[in-house]
Amino acid sequence: MSLVMSLIILFLFLLYTCTLAKASAEDNKTDKYEFCQPTRCSNKSPRIRYPFRLKAQPTYCGLEGFELSCLSDKTILHFPSSGDYYVHKISYLDSSITITDVNETACPFQSLISFNLTNSKFFFLHSNESYALYNCTEKVSPGWTSYGLIGLINFLSNENNLVYTIDSESSVEDMPPSCRKSGTVEIPGGLPLQDIATTARARPVVLGWEALDGCYDCENSGNYCGFNTTSNSTICVAVKHQKHGPGPSSISLISTGTSIGGITLFALVIFLIYRSRESEKEKETQLKVEKFLENYRTVNPTRYTYKELKKITSRFKHRLGQGGYGSVFRGKLFNGIPVAVKMLEHLKGNGQEFINEVATIGRIHHFHIVRLLGFCSEGTRRALVYEFMPNGSLEKFIFSKTNSSSHRPLSWEKLKKIAFGVARGVEYLHQGCNQRILHFDIKPHNILLDHNFQPKISDFGLAKLCSKDISIVSLTAARGTAGYIAPELFSRNFGEVSYKSDVYSYGMMLLEMVGCRKNKDPAVEIQSQIYFPEWIYNRMRQGQELCLEFEEDGDEGIARKLAIVALWCIQWNPTERPSMPIVLQMLEADLQSLEIPPMPFVSSDVETGAIN
Repeated sequence: MSLVMSLIILFLFLLYTCTLAKASAEDNKTDKYEFCQPTRCSNKSPRIRYPFRLKAQPTYCGLEGFELSCLSDKTILHFPSSGDYYVHKISYLDSSITITDVNETACPFQSLISFNLTNSKFFFLHSNESYALYNCTEKVSPGWTSYGLIGLINFLSNENNLVYTIDSESSVEDMPPSCRKSGTVEIPGGLPLQDIATTARARPVVLGWEALDGCYDCENSGNYCGFNTTSNSTICVAVKHQKHGPGPSSISLISTGTSIGGITLFALVIFLIYRSRESEKEKETQLKVEKFLENYRTVNPTRYTYKELKKITSRFKHRLGQGGYGSVFRGKLFNGIPVAVKMLEHLKGNGQEFINEVATIGRIHHFHIVRLLGFCSEGTRRALVYEFMPNGSLEKFIFSKTNSSSHRPLSWEKLKKIAFGVARGVEYLHQGCNQRILHFDIKPHNILLDHNFQPKISDFGLAKLCSKDISIVSLTAARGTAGYIAPELFSRNFGEVSYKSDVYSYGMMLLEMVGCRKNKDPAVEIQSQIYFPEWIYNRMRQGQELCLEFEEDGDEGIARKLAIVALWCIQWNPTERPSMPIVLQMLEADLQSLEIPPMPFVSSDVETGAIN
């Protein structure tokens, strides 16, 4: 488009909108904006007016995507991909809004990471900052690294595991040997990480929106901006002053060209020339960004209708498995992402397991924890939508009927990586948030494997949230699966229920991974001869071989290490079991540095040669 043509079109547009403004000023006094008076949820909450509106107001009172609601005298803004947020301040002059997460119990880091503006009208006013997280077993002196120590994350740390952050450009060599990198976080909006590191409360996030042409001048003059849907033009609504009576016409057009004059018009011409060169490149970039955001928009679980689930699963055509809870079906979201849909058919406790699942992992995002992408609760129909794990559960590999001394579906190296990954996941549940999550059902069936056999913990129906300051958990009844339940869950004579109960379940799972068999096999007649943990312990104590099949050099060392760690984890006294950070250290340590623990159970006098 030529410069002359652009000028002509701009002039005609300004002339046309100016004419509309005169007609609008002489129009009927009962203009619809008289019915869209500014409002607010309470005396302390921000004023709500154009482009925002309350959901109870007519749609012409605001723009699409700027709907607000009131909850307990607080103003709420909903984001399609992130959920609800409290609105603390709205600056109409600066086109900015200050919000915090409604979920006050959410982990501050996870709340910031999971914040997603996809399908919203808002954007971050500041660029994101990237930080690396390190787990350290020893205290790090501040200021020793060239990148500068950002700070200790107090609410993620405990006496055994200290969490520090430094610039993401740092490398492992910049930290002492006692530190292990656990990931990278992106903090949006230029938030001060130093403040986040010293508090467990959510930090405010400042967002902006694209202001309409002329709204700044209108707001700066003391009036407020609006939009006339009839003429499709921006208008400036004059604020009425009671002491001096009504002023001039309540509505007048913001005519940029005629009000600002030739200087602004000249600036617009220069701007048109610049934009003509950049527009094509911007369109291409925008399409790429939008496609990426659409593919990865499921940061928080989405609520689906039962009708949508039928479309996602092709009317429940492909069944992946079935259990006491119901059935699992393979499906595909509307953006093409494969999912597994668990239909819950035999819920207990008034749907408490369903509530636990959604409430517990709905906002958890960790590499070794399965992602909950959505859920359905429609009448008596309840379902959970997870990311699809193509290799299914760990159970089918270690308890496969094809397992024999000559055939192991998973190599010892893979088993070691799976054991380490599950330990990382459990460590995160116990240490990763300001509230500890106890799983209470760690077992091979609940460990899912992705296409690279990376493990992910699933099924949080029995999970329980508790404060990290409280070590003892109160339960009215034992929960879990027989064979993996810690002794203290049956009787307090063994000790108090705590996060160490998950450690016991993890240890039992490790032993089953080593032996590729359940610790109790009903197919064997003599039960006293098939308690696998005791057989392993006797072999290890006497320095005998484990009588397992090893294909590569170092395989037996892996098996012995996993067995020693498992025996420590299944100690009947909870105080003698290691925490998960210690378990990770043991898994990374040399075999020679690991000691065989005391007898972890009451001996049944099983002969060491009973299992071969």
